[in-house]
Amino acid sequence: MDRSFEREIIPMARSEGMALSPWNVIAGGKLRTDEEEEKCEASGEKGRAIMGMDWRRNEEEKKMSHALEKVAKEVGAKNITSVAIAYLMKKTPFVFPLVGGRKVEHLVANLEALDITLTNEHIQFLEGIIPFNPGFPSVMIVSTAQVSSTKIDI
Repeated sequence: MDRSFEREIIPMARSEGMALSPWNVIAGGKLRTDEEEEKCEASGEKGRAIMGMDWRRNEEEKKMSHALEKVAKEVGAKNITSVAIAYLMKKTPFVFPLVGGRKVEHLVANLEALDITLTNEHIQFLEGIIPFNPGFPSVMIVSTAQVSSTKIDI
């Protein structure tokens, strides 16, 4: 959901041969299917609510979850979180995501990511869901129309 790593961190890591170990890979558990969210609501297990944040997904999280679900169907994955982890692992050669879980199903979903192969089309599709913010000073120098259509190669 937050691709700010792509501005300076990933290019630096590539240049220096460094590894990355990002956290919050599955957006604090908010990357889930509509069905999973309905089950949480029905069971009363509301998921994580850290520092007063609502456990429900916002509109961007729903859009990304739907996109991950589409890709999961295309690659034969059972879990959309597996696709999210596989996406992250494709961003740079040495990336070791910090993932957690409270249930065995979470561990199984995390491990499933190792067997997923995403195409460049999958990556482009996922990256097109939420526009990339190139950050300051680019947003100040370049017009909004140019920023939204600019592809930043990582």
